This record gives sequence, C-alpha cells and structure tokens, in this order.
Amino acid sequence: MRIKLWGFLLAAVVIFQADAVLGWEKANEDRKREERDPLSVKDQLKQQAWVDSIFRNTSFDERLGQLFMVAAYSNKDTRHIDEIARLIQEQSLGGLIFFQGGPVRQANLTNYYQSISKIPLFIAMDAEWGINMRLDSVITFPRAMTLGALHREDLIYDMGKEIAKQFKELGMHINFAPVVDVNSNPNNPVIGFRAFGEEKRLVAKKSLAYMKGLQDHGVMANAKHFPGHGDTETDSHYTLPVIKHSENRIKDVDLYPYRELIDQDLMSVMVAHLHIPSMDSERNKASTLSKYIVSDLLKTQMNFNGLVFTDALNMKGVANYYKPGEVDLMALLAGNDILVYSQDVPKAKAMIMQAIDEGKISREEVDMRVRKVLKAKYWAGLNQMKKIETSNLVERLNSPEARILVENLYAEAITVTSNKKNVLPLRHLDLHNFASLIIGGEGKLFQDKLSKYAKFDHFDIPKNADSATQANLERDLAGYSTVVIGIMGVTNNPSKGFGINGTDINFIRKISQEKTVITVLFGNAYGAKDMADFPNHIMAFENNEFTQSLVPEIIFGARNAYGMLPVSVSEDLRIGTGGYLEGLGRLAYTIPESEGLDSRKLSEIDRIMEISIAKRAFPGGVVLVAKDGKVIFEKAYGHVDYNKTRPVRTNTVYDLASITKVMATTQAVMFLASRKMIDLDKPIGHYLPELRRTNKGGLILNDILAHEAGLVAFIPHYAKTVEAGSWKSEYYREKPEPGYLLPVSNDMYGLNSLRDSLWNWTVKSELRKLDPGRRKHSYVYSDLTMYLLQELVEKITNQPLDEFVSQNFYEPLGLNSLTFNPAFKMPLDRIAPTEDDITFRKRTVHGFVHDPGAAMYGGVAGHAGLFGTANDLAVMMQLMLNGGKYADVEILDQKTIRDFTKRQSDQSRRGWGWDKPEPERGKGGSAGVLAPKSTFGHTGFTGTCVWADPENNLIYVFLSNRVHPNANNDILLKDGVRTQIHDVIYQAMKKG
Repeated sequence: MRIKLWGFLLAAVVIFQADAVLGWEKANEDRKREERDPLSVKDQLKQQAWVDSIFRNTSFDERLGQLFMVAAYSNKDTRHIDEIARLIQEQSLGGLIFFQGGPVRQANLTNYYQSISKIPLFIAMDAEWGINMRLDSVITFPRAMTLGALHREDLIYDMGKEIAKQFKELGMHINFAPVVDVNSNPNNPVIGFRAFGEEKRLVAKKSLAYMKGLQDHGVMANAKHFPGHGDTETDSHYTLPVIKHSENRIKDVDLYPYRELIDQDLMSVMVAHLHIPSMDSERNKASTLSKYIVSDLLKTQMNFNGLVFTDALNMKGVANYYKPGEVDLMALLAGNDILVYSQDVPKAKAMIMQAIDEGKISREEVDMRVRKVLKAKYWAGLNQMKKIETSNLVERLNSPEARILVENLYAEAITVTSNKKNVLPLRHLDLHNFASLIIGGEGKLFQDKLSKYAKFDHFDIPKNADSATQANLERDLAGYSTVVIGIMGVTNNPSKGFGINGTDINFIRKISQEKTVITVLFGNAYGAKDMADFPNHIMAFENNEFTQSLVPEIIFGARNAYGMLPVSVSEDLRIGTGGYLEGLGRLAYTIPESEGLDSRKLSEIDRIMEISIAKRAFPGGVVLVAKDGKVIFEKAYGHVDYNKTRPVRTNTVYDLASITKVMATTQAVMFLASRKMIDLDKPIGHYLPELRRTNKGGLILNDILAHEAGLVAFIPHYAKTVEAGSWKSEYYREKPEPGYLLPVSNDMYGLNSLRDSLWNWTVKSELRKLDPGRRKHSYVYSDLTMYLLQELVEKITNQPLDEFVSQNFYEPLGLNSLTFNPAFKMPLDRIAPTEDDITFRKRTVHGFVHDPGAAMYGGVAGHAGLFGTANDLAVMMQLMLNGGKYADVEILDQKTIRDFTKRQSDQSRRGWGWDKPEPERGKGGSAGVLAPKSTFGHTGFTGTCVWADPENNLIYVFLSNRVHPNANNDILLKDGVRTQIHDVIYQAMKKG
C-alpha cells in the first residue's frame, strides 16, 4: 500500500512539475507577447474606449472613409496636396500610401495631413527594401533575393527593426512588406528579385524574420501577394496573370509561408490581382475580388484575423475589367478590409451605401471592419498623435548603425558559386600579375578597392562590344596572369536575358582558357544562367557602393563568404550552391561604429585638418585609422600643393621620410634577427669587416638600434658637393651620361660613385664624446644608425635594400605603393611634391626623396627614401600587430617583434629602431598623450607618422607634405597636429 501511495504521490509530483513547466512556458510566451504587442490584455479596455469614442463622434459616412487609403507624393505640386487634403477632410480617409519624394518633404506633409484629419491617418509605404525604395536621401537595404542568400535570419530581423525605426521617424505605421511569394518561375517579370527564393521553407524563414523585426518594433508588416504571385509570367500592373496550379499545390507551396507567419501573429495581408481558375473559375475574376479566396480561404480556413488589404486598385489586373468605385465595392464584398489606391473614393462610398441598402452587405459588417482598422491604429500609437521632428531627420534616417547593418547584410549574402582549384581567396600575391575588367557599366569603386589589395591595371568595355574592340582588349590582357571581371549593367527583365549578352559570355570563356579569371555578377542571380562553367564565380546580387566595395574583400580574403543561392539559376547552378569560404584576415574596410568608435567624435579630425590646411601647416594630407583588422577611417584632405592643382586622394603617394627607418631598414634587420642571421649583442664590425679598424667597428648592434652608440645626429653630406650655391661639376649633371647615372632628383644625376663617397664620409665621422663618468653613450637620435644598418643588411643578404624589402615584404603583401624612387614607377600626378629646394637641388622635388643624403644615395637609403600610401602602411603595421603574419604570409616571429617594439633603455623612450610614447604619465612625445605605452611607430620629417597600439589592436597613419614648398614650415610641429589627431582617436573609443 505504501508503495502504491508513494507511486501515486510521485506521479502527482511529476504531473504538477509538468503543469508548472507548461504554465511557466505559457506565462513566458504571454510575457513575450505582451512585450511585443502594446495591445496586451491590460490595454484592451483603453483600446476599446478609444475606438468607442471615435464611433460616438463620427457619422457612418465618416467611419466608412476609414476603409480607404489613397496614394500621396511629396514630389508633386500644390494641386496634388490640395486634392489629398480635400479627400482627408471631405471623405475622412483612413490613410495614405506615400510614394516618391523626399523624407523632410514627406514629414512636413504628414504633419499637415494629420493636423487636418478628424481621425488620425494610417501612413503606409511600399518599402520592401526600406524607404529608399520610395524616397531620396536615405540608405537602401538589400532586395529580398539578396537576403535569401543569407544563412542568418537574425540579420534580417535587425533589418526589419531598423526599417521600423525609420518608419517611426517619418510617422509611418504600415510597411507593405515582406514579399512572401515563392518565386518558382525564373521568368517571373514582377516578383523575381523581390522574393526571398524558390523554396517555401526558405521564404517562410526569411519572411518571418522580417515580419518580426517590423512588428516587434511597432510597425505593421504586410505579407504579400496572397495567395502567391511566384509562378507568373505576366505583371499584374499591366494585365491579369493566370495561375494554373491546382488548389492543393497552391496550399502546399504558396500558402506555406502565410501559414507560418499567421501562426506568429502576422498583422496584415495584401491580396494580389491574380486569376486562379482552380479556386475561382469566374472569367477574368481577380483573387482580390474573390469571396472564396479572401473570406473563405484566408479568413476562415487559414484563421487570419488581421487586416486584409487589396493590392492597388488602379493596377490593370483589375482596372481593365471594372470601373473605379465598382472595383472597390467588389473588393469589399469579397472580404477585404482596406481598399488601397482607390481611384474614386466618393463614388466607391456611394456604391457601398447602395449595396448596404440592397442588403449585399450589412452596416454592422462594415462597422466591424472599421473597428478592426481603429484597433490597429491604436496598436500603432495613433491614439497619441506626435508631430514628426524634422530637424536632423535625414541624419537620423542614415544612422551609422543602419549603415553597419546594410554592410553586414550584403557581406553575408555574397555567394561564391564556383571556386575551381581553390583559387579564392587569392593567395601568394607576388605570383600574380593582375588586371581588372569592367563589362557594361560603371565599376570605378570596385576597381579602386581591388587596388587596395594588389597592383592592378584596369580596363573596361561596353556590353556586346564589337569583335575589333574585344580583339584589342585581348591583346591588352596578354601579359596578365589573373583577370578579375565585373559584369555590370544587369537588369531584372527576364524577357531580355537580364541584360546579359552572349557575346560577352563567350569572350569571358575565351580568356578563361589561358588565364585565371574571376567573374563577379553585379545583379540579378537569374542573369547567371549561362555562367555555370565559369571557373571562379561570385554572385553579388546587386550593384551598389556596398557590393562593389565588399566583393574585393571576399576575393582577397578580408572577409569570409557565407552566401548560398536562394534560387536555381540553371541545371548546374542550383539552389543552395555556395556556402562558407574562409578568408585570410587581410584588412577589411568599414565605418567606425562597426568597431566601437564614434564617428561623430572622429569628425573632429576633419576640423583639425581643415584648420591646419587653412593655416598653411601643409597643403593636404591623409588620415587612416584601423581597428581590429578593419580600416574604419580613411580620408583625404586638401590638395597636393597650395596652387590646388590636384586634390589629395587616399591613394596619393607621399614621401615617408624617416618612416623608412622602420618600414624598410628595421624590418630587414628584424627579418635577419628572427632567422638568427645576426646577433644584436655583437658589434657591427663582426658583420662588416671594413669597419673593424674604424671607430664604428666596435659599436654594438642593439646600441645602434637604440640610438645610443655615440653616432652624431646627422651629417650634411650634400654641403661637400656644392660651392657658392652651385653644384660642383664633378658630382652632378642635368642629364644622364656615362658615369653620371645616379638619380638624385628631377633632371639631376649624380656621379655613380657618389654613394661610396657618402659611405666613406659616414665611416670617417667622429663619434660623440662620452659624458663624464659614463661608460656608455647617451641617447641621441641619429640618421647615421640607418646608414650603417643598411650596409649590414645589404652585406648579409647580398641584395640592395630596396630589392630585399620589396621581395620579402611588399610584394608578398600586395603593397604596390611602398617603393623607392616612385618617379620611375608611377605617374607623377599620383605623388605629392615636397620642397622647392633652393639650397641643394635648385628645383621642386617631386617623385624623388626629399632628404638630401638619401637623394645622394640614389634615392635608396636606410634612413629615408621610401614612399607610400596610408593603406599600405596600415598593412605593414597590421603585420606587426599580428605577430609577423598577414593573410597567407608569415615574415617575422612574434618574439622578435615584441623585443624590437618594447622600450629598450632608461635613457630614452625608444625601442630598437621604433619610436615609443614617453614613459611618463601624461606625456606622449611624438605619439598622443592617450596612447598606451606599448604603442610603437615613427614619425617623418616631411610631416608623416605611423603608430600601432597592440593593446587595442589600433593603427593610426598620418601623411602630409608639410615641407612643401618650404621645409622651414613648422606649424605642424608647433600645433601638434599629429598628436592631436592621435588623441581624438582614443577619445572616440571611450564609451558613454
């Protein structure tokens, strides 16, 4: 008996616990529902009271007006505005659907229209990919097909949330989205890219995420086009499409997403203008006007209790067969709640009143639908009207958060559909010779972005180019091993092959036979029907600033690829093609907020630069900031000279001056040290026997690197080669000639043995005297350190310094601007000039090194001579922060980097070769005061600096030509421009 009783009690406990769990789950679901829906049970009495008050204070004719929504525009004249105002006041319109215009204009109109409406208006928009679909000056979100390629529904939810935020900023309440059509017909002329895909479960998942993002944040979603517009070959805007499927097939496929959304509290549905004989066989009868489809199927069988909207009643799918007013009545009788884009509201209302009198519909039925509308208005917050604030409206609509989201959506959707021999992402950049080709459109942003990763030559041709043009291009491409092709000009018109031309396809196939070709389709995926055999192919889905910028990041492995085709393009390009492709970790490009910095605070950099340029501290410059492997700020300012002959661009090449010390010579020394090819505790004479009997032979390498070897700061070698303000004839010529081939400057050539002379003068120079009582030299920053170390590197490697660093650093990293003597390698108009040198070279130095000693070395010296862009410097610094690895390249080891970049002496702030912040708190030295003491970098005499912060994985690059036209200009130094900007970056990182 006890056992039986115990068993009974145990069972009771289990049942109780189960009930408790079920009760908790139900309570939790109710709580979530209340959080999502302001119309929780506790609010229903208030809602009912508000609806009742409107009924008490309005006539039936006024209430009837709540069932109508008409089109409004903010880009039309006062006649249109007056017409809308008249309808609002005389017909008591329920709402407006805004189309083309601008956000501020629409906001002002909305404020006006709401102020004259007795009952608050529903404001709606057909904004499938955000309000940019209808309004100018607003960021655009991806189309549904693009979103269909995503593997993350949370991003689509976030998109719905952001669009809801934008709607609220504009005082709007209903978004006629998402499109839940299952696009099973590639030749569909009206849905296509507007659908998430061709598979019902995929469509349901994506649609549900979008719906929830909207409705969880106070904007009504509207699923369309019921019961399914996905398998049509005509457009209901122009005719009445016929759906030939059986009712069972439609219920199984097309209605599946609706059932999923309805189960999750979908608030509204839009009924399409389709003729579906299997559901309503009456000739030319649109689904919008079918009682079976609207009332019996949607409302009764599918148990949908939300608002039912018609598709626009001016569309030819119904307008071809019924007159204004008549079609409104038929739609109402079919069961629709809201009549969209009515062409004649007074006539429609009169016909509805007549139908009531004739018993075709009761007044009570109409009032019931009005109550549904008013309850929904209460849910949308229209019981408490708020005026739209128009100040900074455009800025609020285009928030940094919205831009980050759009960038992430596109980045995660880009799909690699073929990757033969694992070409992507591109590795071993020094083994490629790159060209890019744009076919059929504008692709400058795409090509510019490619050039950030490697040296490219760029070409373009129109669509369907003639054979002569293609033959010429084929010859132009002959010397390139790898060609990246952007296919532009893609359309959404299946009847015209989506804008893809067979001639272009065949040309791509031809060059693919001999080269590594990477193709990118910037447009509708259906356009790739004949591209299944392309060996390395990427679907970008759309052509805009985001996709053109992001695709190169996928190609070069700055981002992973995740996208999968949401549709079947051909037998060989099926739905699901694509998937994960791991990147390599190269620098990506985004905005500050993506990595936790405040772009508003960073805009202080603009002010500093503008003030400095106005004060003539420098004619122009570039500032770059990278955080966590992403460039988050890269801007160019001013011009390359004060005559404003050319604006500075982010790819402008600058003379880096002493940054050469750390970006060339020190890197080479680190390379040798990491491979145990040198011992820094040994004297330099151990490696350079010619120094052993000089005062330099005993200098220890680590003392030289720390500027504590007793070397003088610098020697004005050039002074030995000029006399009475003129060149000594034995040293220089204006034109190259036998014996005088050493490039010194523009139209200036030095004696071939000039470098040997400088080396001898350097070796013979005196050391500084030891301070009394000291056994070691004090710290003095010296250019001579790098003369010595350059000789060391060249001796051990048996290579000139420039060739060594190019071969082992710059080329493998794809750095095409970091170079010596750029005047021989790139157009001069890409290079910023430096000093108008009246003392030595007697000309404006342009494309040749500014430093006189480096110039006498033929432009390649250990202390100066390197030129480059901010982007390429950032890559080098990221290599350092990564512990000597970058993408597929491993050059240095982490210990070597740590040793060289830490403070090496109590005499100075410096590491080995590298500069550091001052060790005292509150002092930054050449770095910003706020920079951590682990920061390392260097500055350059021409007005440059580069800093890396390992604690925050942060890089800062500043480039200018402050020495132009006069090197005595020290405003940059006095104002501390570089350190000011460095501190602004840290201030932008602070939270709160």
